Amino acid sequence: MALVYLLLGTNLGDRAANLKLAHEKLEAVFGRVQGASETVETEAVGFDGPAFLNRVEAYRTLRAPRTILSLCKQIEKSMGRTGTPEYRPDGSRIYKSRIIDIDILEYRILRRPEKSLEISTPALTVPHPQIVSRPFVRPLLDMAVSQTIKQK
Repeated sequence: MALVYLLLGTNLGDRAANLKLAHEKLEAVFGRVQGASETVETEAVGFDGPAFLNRVEAYRTLRAPRTILSLCKQIEKSMGRTGTPEYRPDGSRIYKSRIIDIDILEYRILRRPEKSLEISTPALTVPHPQIVSRPFVRPLLDMAVSQTIKQK
């Protein structure tokens, strides 16, 4: 059994409704949320666009990280997210506005919950690099972690 911490973000349409729908779809796949951060508004990073609403949610799972990634991408697509990631010639990612974005931040095995599993593949990096590169992510993750600890 593991705890997966997911970052949800949206900057298009009814952002609050988008987060609510993503939450409902995640609970339909993973079961009841085990912990969550507050929802915060942040400016778009890496491109000009509307502000995002972001939150972190934690779920218990027996699924492997690659399976979780696939399920999250299916939820994004079902909510209307289109396109695939694009990259500049230097390899850096091109960011755009999106109806929903669901990223795996950490994957913690319950018998060793103090540290995330480390994964580095072309499709998935865990812990997610945004934990360090985006100043709002660490506090949201810490809030969700503290909520999961209280649930034990």
